[in-house]
Amino acid sequence: MATRDVIVVGASAGGVAPLRRMAADLPHDLPASVFVVLHTTPGQPSALPQLLDRDGPLPAASAQDGQTIEPGRLYVAPPDLQLLLEPGRLRAVLGPTENRHRPSVDVLFRSAARAYGPRVVGVVLSGALDDGTAGLIAVKIQGGLAVVQDPAEAFCDGMPRSAMRYLDVDHVVPASSLGALLGRLARERVDVGEAPAPSREMVFETRVASLDPTTQTERDEDRPGIQSVVACPDCGGVLREIQEGDLLRFRCRTGHAYSPETMLEAGREGVERALWEALRTIEERLALRRRLVRQAKERRLDSLVRHFEEQALETQGTVESLRELLLQKVAD
Repeated sequence: MATRDVIVVGASAGGVAPLRRMAADLPHDLPASVFVVLHTTPGQPSALPQLLDRDGPLPAASAQDGQTIEPGRLYVAPPDLQLLLEPGRLRAVLGPTENRHRPSVDVLFRSAARAYGPRVVGVVLSGALDDGTAGLIAVKIQGGLAVVQDPAEAFCDGMPRSAMRYLDVDHVVPASSLGALLGRLARERVDVGEAPAPSREMVFETRVASLDPTTQTERDEDRPGIQSVVACPDCGGVLREIQEGDLLRFRCRTGHAYSPETMLEAGREGVERALWEALRTIEERLALRRRLVRQAKERRLDSLVRHFEEQALETQGTVESLRELLLQKVAD
């Protein structure tokens, strides 16, 4: 009988400290492989593999595409690459962003759930918004366990609270208890024969994340979900709505995917960008009208002076209204 020998961990803002504590507390003879996604800045090297390798008894390193999975090791997602699991090996690919992140917690968790079913333990640590929620739902659907850091102690409680909002998690623990808990869970025996087959949606979305070219030839009616009335915040493509448990998610043809909180945040950012663009355009018109007023005055064209001054006054009012809207958004 198999054990829970696949541990996937996701974190964002405030996640380094609990990750380091987890690594330090893991048993030296852990009979499992640990895979870590920490949201990082694209183009910037990550010191996380070195930190985790130094802090704990298990060797830690940046994951390499096609690498064979070994027990008793920590694999860290490289910056700006999606980390996915396949039976016996891992992938690190330049797949589409999910929840505006690459690497994304959901991508790792979903691929693990598809490949390993009940053998998976999913762990969500400190972070904002809701990356990791959809992935934990996939883990639970396939018979795995869900663990979250106690939101009361998390630097950012958004990710743990989102997971707890949408599913019944199995364990809520402080970072100081995480390593010992995972050591115990990794030795639990599970019956993999009782695991459900991965859903069509789970299979398709894992293929999209791994840049499987055949996904682009799928007919729209064969893609998961139904067509949405909103567009992708990143590429403007049509989004499809995908229901996963109680969670409604969105994915476009290109592959960008969003959970609810991230979708709402992307919409807020889109509104702000539009306001700044409108303000820039109107201020340019105001500057031009003031220039026309000065030119008309120099030529003593009184009728044109009055005409352009009236337009400039009206434009100034629009500028002030836009600035008030932007100030309200800052206050909100």
